[in-house]
Amino acid sequence: MSPLLPALASLAFTSCALMAAPVLAQAPAPNAADTKTTGGKPRSAPAVATTPLTPGMPARAPYLSDATAPDAVAILPPPPRGQSAAETADKTAFTATRALKGSARWELATADVADGPSAILDDFACVLGRKIDQSRSPALMTLLERTRLDISRATRSLKEHYRRLRPFVGNEAEICVARTRELGDAFSFPSSHATQGWAYASILAALVPEKATQFFLRGKAYGENRIVCGVHWASDVEAGRTTASVVVSSLQGDSGFRTDLERARVEMAKNLSQEGSPPDAAICARETSALREPIL
Repeated sequence: MSPLLPALASLAFTSCALMAAPVLAQAPAPNAADTKTTGGKPRSAPAVATTPLTPGMPARAPYLSDATAPDAVAILPPPPRGQSAAETADKTAFTATRALKGSARWELATADVADGPSAILDDFACVLGRKIDQSRSPALMTLLERTRLDISRATRSLKEHYRRLRPFVGNEAEICVARTRELGDAFSFPSSHATQGWAYASILAALVPEKATQFFLRGKAYGENRIVCGVHWASDVEAGRTTASVVVSSLQGDSGFRTDLERARVEMAKNLSQEGSPPDAAICARETSALREPIL
């Protein structure tokens, strides 16, 4: 059977040369929930809005202002409710994907629990064919970290408006992360992970267009792995991709984003032209195998 969710169309990017926005206040200390495990399972990353960017580095402002940020609540349709066919499909997908426990796809979904620019760049290493040396990629990290704040604004507004419960709440079904109160209290619609994965795939596809297809396939899988993990409904993930497309499209109208995009493009080309560290071949082989497995 074919995969559950179709990929959305890729986004076009333009660039111009204007000055980037200024650096703001100091970032908070790292959150222990990002790295610790509970009962042998990773703790799911907290909401985007509460997670530090690069620990020990200055926090950055989002690109979009209150006036220019898109109104995600007005744009996206509400999540499925009642006894609708869409809600039934969500529940069916959740039940069916519990059978993936122990599979290569389940293992990949568990590895994809970590979020944020650093973690997701590692997830795209097999696509790039090398690990990104973040110490040599300040323009790229600036671009991704500031974009993450715009993602946070959009996903937070939707989560707080709809307050949808996650699929594992009220049952004992197996999920790939620890059942923490923090995760259970965090709302489900849309998936912040899926939003980040698709937004970053869009940006990386603009920077390295010859690998656009692979970036979008990996970004799609990164979002769908939230369904595999049992922490998001399928419609949450689809909404995440739509939210990402809305945010990244809006960012193209911001001069600071376009400038940072062009700086990252030049930086990426330089880094890829130099010798770098390849990703672990065994990890990439397992990832390729896992991505061949349909989740339904």
